[in-house]
Amino acid sequence: MVKNHQQYIRYTWFLLVMVFLVIIAGGVVRMTQSGMGCPDWPRCFGRWVPPTDASQLPPDFEKYLGKQDIDHTFNAYHTWIEYINRLLGALLGVFIFIHFIWSFVRFRKNHKAIVWLSFFLLITTGFQGWLGKKVVDHNLAVVKVTIHMLVALLIAAIPLIIIHLVKKRERSAAGGASRDGVSGNWLKYLTTGAVVVLLIQIVLGTQVREQIDEISKSLGYQEREVWISRLDQAFLIHRSFSWLVLAICIAIMWKARPYPALQKDSRLILLLVLATVGLGLIMMWAAIPAWAQPAHLLLASMLVLAVFNLRLRLK
Repeated sequence: MVKNHQQYIRYTWFLLVMVFLVIIAGGVVRMTQSGMGCPDWPRCFGRWVPPTDASQLPPDFEKYLGKQDIDHTFNAYHTWIEYINRLLGALLGVFIFIHFIWSFVRFRKNHKAIVWLSFFLLITTGFQGWLGKKVVDHNLAVVKVTIHMLVALLIAAIPLIIIHLVKKRERSAAGGASRDGVSGNWLKYLTTGAVVVLLIQIVLGTQVREQIDEISKSLGYQEREVWISRLDQAFLIHRSFSWLVLAICIAIMWKARPYPALQKDSRLILLLVLATVGLGLIMMWAAIPAWAQPAHLLLASMLVLAVFNLRLRLK
């Protein structure tokens, strides 16, 4: 039984890794301006396998190219980057469906909460796929892009909750106490507040990203050195919030010092927040290098999940 639970936990961790791969792929899509590389959904230029050459485009290809915000010409590079992003999303859906079947078979009789969480994970992933279609249909409308990111974080959070519940069940079945044994109120307040502030920060970041997209498009994706100067107050708020996030994460590490079981988690949180803020400074001072955008998004997502995981470990 324990062995099977360990396999189940490893597979759930695998799902979380897949979620982050999809987030990375989405960041690369934005970095390369490939968001409308496949301007229809679920197919790409009306095909299940995307074209690699303009000669393979359908007769009515003009209606597809007219929806693009790049240069309104066919570009196999953009097309396949977007298509690979979609394939990773589809694979994630298949793996999550397998996870639901596994959860149903193993926990339907004695731990229905895990089954329902796995089912919610499946439904949320389906909603994310539908939302992806709407993003394409509306040419990457900013509100839908923001919701798309928040739903991705929700999808990443659910496996952590499931892992926490399964481990808690194992400890209970073994007659053991919580491995962490921490119930400090200040850590609860700090981690809960950090999750809220980080989510606000991510919403602000998507607004800044949308502005960058519009500015870069208007300049033909050239003159990177002036992009930052054309941003409005959303960027100033986003930049200021980063110092609040840093302060909260430092406080979390400080308050976690008396608890050896949490020190590794708190150090990871501090490392992630320093790297995220550092990448933000690099983008501001180095004219937003393209590689830094998906890296910044990935680290911010990992930071939210690391803080959330620490909150789950508290009594």
